Amino acid sequence: MTKITGKRLFVLDTNVLMHDPTALFRFQEHDVFLPMVVLEELDRSKKGLSEVSRNVRQVSRFMDALLQACGAQQIEAGLPLNAAYQIESPQTCSGRLFFQTRAMLSDLPQSLPGNVADNSILGTALALQEERPDTMVSLISKDINLRIKASIVGIHTEDYFNDKVLDDVSLLYSGICDLPDNFWEHHEQAMDSWQENGRTFYRLGGDVSAQWYPNQFLHKAGEDGITLIVRELKDGTALVERAMDYQNKRHNVWGITARNREQNFALNLLMDPQVDFVTLVGNAGTGKTLLALAAGLAQTLEDNLYKEIIMTRVTVPVGEDIGFLPGTEEEKMTPWMGALMDNLEVLTRTDVSGDWGRAATNDLLLNRIKIRSLNFMRGRTFLDRYIILDEAQNLTAKQMKTLITRAGPGSKIVCLGNIAQIDTPYLTETSSGLTYVVDRFKAWAHSGHITLQRGERSRLADFAADAL
Repeated sequence: MTKITGKRLFVLDTNVLMHDPTALFRFQEHDVFLPMVVLEELDRSKKGLSEVSRNVRQVSRFMDALLQACGAQQIEAGLPLNAAYQIESPQTCSGRLFFQTRAMLSDLPQSLPGNVADNSILGTALALQEERPDTMVSLISKDINLRIKASIVGIHTEDYFNDKVLDDVSLLYSGICDLPDNFWEHHEQAMDSWQENGRTFYRLGGDVSAQWYPNQFLHKAGEDGITLIVRELKDGTALVERAMDYQNKRHNVWGITARNREQNFALNLLMDPQVDFVTLVGNAGTGKTLLALAAGLAQTLEDNLYKEIIMTRVTVPVGEDIGFLPGTEEEKMTPWMGALMDNLEVLTRTDVSGDWGRAATNDLLLNRIKIRSLNFMRGRTFLDRYIILDEAQNLTAKQMKTLITRAGPGSKIVCLGNIAQIDTPYLTETSSGLTYVVDRFKAWAHSGHITLQRGERSRLADFAADAL
């Protein structure tokens, strides 16, 4: 791909601003142009309580603040984007904001009528290319079809990349580091080991620790195999602890044992009261919900670390929406919580016998498990709660921030999701809120992440996941 140099003019589509209201300030020293049809579409979308409506209103406030700071007489010359808001430092946001102030005529193909909003944006971009032959004009849009049409009529176009956490989802932090075969030989000269309250610790030196993160798992296979968890990184040394083996039935969690190494790592994080934030990413059937719920029940009912379990998820349907759901908040959320009921059935299947016993156990458990809607989370504070956020891949980074900041003292948040199953428009694997928090929390001492690899639901589900 040819590298583009020099100052550029970016024409923004409406969906970019709806997706990220700070997009105006994300183009460094380059200029930004807003066609009039974009302002009209923003105006039509400003009413409502949805995330899109809130973003539109924020964009309007940004533009109003720029006009107040610069004055309307400067519109033709462009409003300096660092005049009122410094989303980034002024050195990286030094361009100008231009509005369409007159009709801009261009020769669109006959098959593209100008009264369609997207085609009007294309016409404006073509007119800008003709007026400014020395400037690289680029159309920025989250709409793939608009980008295709722009390429057909000869307009340079790009997706909006600023919200992407990673260049490729394969670079996402996995929470696991496989140790080399010569690991012990390499560290035996500069290693201290001791036991404390039945736990085994090692203090390691050397350059390898610079590549590790807190609560990352270090795994070595073979006869001298071992699983360690990084507890502290300080002054070029690493304090690591031998991880608990939850594959052993003696260490079962609410009757559940880990079936593979990733599940073992996940249970170590879920059962650790010092880890306040856990993210589990994996395909369908890898055991995310079952492990999180089993750990929550054990710590809530047996260890009394938490008062209750709060479970919530994004209500995005797989097929057609079934419409209005009657009842209270919890009753409305019940159809979305099939995963909770399915996993509760697994967790209570072997504990008691008889219909009456199972019913009594389910009543007891559901008494300590509350189902809540994400729509009513703003402004709340959860004290001493174990919070499970399912289907987190469908949340934006801003929504994730809103939810995680609800946690009060003594609470733990577990985020579950499969970034290969995103149903929210304009979100991708690299821009999902789940990907965002995994990357941002990986260096924090009280968080942990595991990417679950192997499906354990059934041989049929495993084959379907691979073959279909």
